[in-house]
Amino acid sequence: MVFSSVFFLFFYFLAVLAVYFGLPRRFRNLWLFLVSIFFYGYGEPVYVLLLLASILGNYLCGLALERRTKKKLILTLCVAGNLLLLGFFKYTTLVVDTLQLLPGFESLPDAKIALPIGISFFTFQSMSYVIDVYWGNCKAQKNFITFGTYVALFPQLIAGPIVRYVDVETQLQTRRESIPLFNHGVKLFLVGLAKKVLLANPLGLLWTQLKVIPDGIVGAWVGIIAFSLQIYFDFSGYSDMARGLGNMFGFNFVKNFDYPYLCRSITDFWRRWHISLSTWFREYVYIPLGGNRKGKSRQCLNLLIVWGLTGLWHGASWNFLIWGLYFGLLLIAEKLFLLGFLEKIPGVFRHFYAIFFVIIGWVLFDFTDFSQMLAYLGSLFTGANGILGREAGFLIQGNLVLLLAGIAFCLPCWKKLYLRIADKSWGWIADLVGTALALLLCTATLISSTYNPFLYFRF
Repeated sequence: MVFSSVFFLFFYFLAVLAVYFGLPRRFRNLWLFLVSIFFYGYGEPVYVLLLLASILGNYLCGLALERRTKKKLILTLCVAGNLLLLGFFKYTTLVVDTLQLLPGFESLPDAKIALPIGISFFTFQSMSYVIDVYWGNCKAQKNFITFGTYVALFPQLIAGPIVRYVDVETQLQTRRESIPLFNHGVKLFLVGLAKKVLLANPLGLLWTQLKVIPDGIVGAWVGIIAFSLQIYFDFSGYSDMARGLGNMFGFNFVKNFDYPYLCRSITDFWRRWHISLSTWFREYVYIPLGGNRKGKSRQCLNLLIVWGLTGLWHGASWNFLIWGLYFGLLLIAEKLFLLGFLEKIPGVFRHFYAIFFVIIGWVLFDFTDFSQMLAYLGSLFTGANGILGREAGFLIQGNLVLLLAGIAFCLPCWKKLYLRIADKSWGWIADLVGTALALLLCTATLISSTYNPFLYFRF
């Protein structure tokens, strides 16, 4: 089940909401837990037991860490169990496929294991909980339903943001729903829905057409720019919808994107993009490894480890490892010397430097076939296929307004304009009309379109 579907918008969610606010407060977590399990089972009925087993295992580990000695052993076993679960379902196929390429392993049987939706997200959330209990950052949650609600809460279960238990511990138990927070959640949800339906989906269609046409340098650059915009509006749109849904139930989830394409360095980009994942790796991998406290050489090694893992977290394909290491090397270069140089040049050049390398990174991210990846990279920098072919030219001309709108809505000026209007005495009228118009337009688009994927569901 996806947020950007008629069934979710007008049936599932409305029913969940109506019952939630009709229940006494002490039963609301139970209701959220049950409907979240149903939400997951709707798309992954086979793996509901896997999700429940993960919840139960980490719940028991949290209790054991608080009540027993040998805490380090318990933590090690718990983290290892989580990683083995993630590794088996996510990476077994990759390992077997790679071994089959080696001499003597050609006859190794295939291992095609379906990837449970959202396993990377709920596994990382669970691990952050047990690690924080071990570190003493929070107390173990005694109530299984409360803990289950934290892990399985349907707004952020499938594709994040990755919510740390320490950030919502109080909200799980003593949150207070309010009309202003609910209204904010509705508007935030519709902003995310519009990003997804009106921008990400048509940009994705443009990318699928341009990526297979070796139609000149301009066509190649416009294609990968379309993908860069698609993945931003797709994922930030989902995050906005998740945060908006959370607001409606009284939760405040962390912001996951902060206008990343305004970045002026790769370091700045990763402070703005998928903030919850960057925070997770910083807090639970980079700092425990020593961070920058053990000299430059160790810091560089730590960065390579973190970004190699970040790449593999995104998918069971070697291109993701290359993508992660690519950013790791860029970040190392910035730490060692590039940032000092960048600070001395005008901001516009710093911005183009960052955007250039981010866009090249999206080529590494999207192409799992290395020959196709290299061919596309070549088409960005060589004139072998000309400047702009006829077919690509027609596609770009037909989608020029879409591309310009995508670029424009990466900027914060729209939010500033909205806040200025909201301060007016008639602002509530504009608010109401805008909300109704957004819902109507998104609904009409969903009914008339069949292309509606979420890119991060595969991670």
